[in-house]
Amino acid sequence: MKCYETVWEIFNQCPNNQMRDVFIDEIEIDDIEVFLKNKFRGKEVSWEKTVQQDGTVVYDITASGIRQRYSFSELSAMETTGRNA
Repeated sequence: MKCYETVWEIFNQCPNNQMRDVFIDEIEIDDIEVFLKNKFRGKEVSWEKTVQQDGTVVYDITASGIRQRYSFSELSAMETTGRNA
C-alpha cells in the first residue's frame, strides 16, 4: 500500500462566494481510482486526471453536479515513519 496526503476541495456553488471547503488527510490505499469510486459510490460522477510535475495526482471531479478536486501526494517512508513516532 502507498501512503498519500490528500487534499479534498469542495467548491461553493454560489456565484458570488469564492470560498470552498478543504479537508486534508493522510490515507493508505492500493489504488486511487478504486478509492474514488468507493468515496463517491451512488453518485453520478465524472473526473479528469492530471499528474503534476512533482508527482501529485489531481482529480477534478463533478459528483452529482458539485465541483470538487482531490489531490494525492505520495508520502515517502521517512515522512510516514516520522509522523508515527
